[in-house]
Amino acid sequence: MLFKVFFQKNFNQVPVREFTETIFVEGENEADVRKKLVERKYNIEFVTPVSGAYLEYEQQNEDFKVETL
Repeated sequence: MLFKVFFQKNFNQVPVREFTETIFVEGENEADVRKKLVERKYNIEFVTPVSGAYLEYEQQNEDFKVETL
């Protein structure tokens, strides 16, 4: 299953919307994705599954890339 992860790179600061970044990660569930990202020390704001029309829409973006962890 594919998940979109919204995060801040600086774990020690309060999240600021303008600095939110996203990545796509494959995982079994949300907990699995969070576990895979622990070493990166991201301040994860939100993890959401991506499929169907939403996935098709995201794949149209030229920057679409699934992270390999």
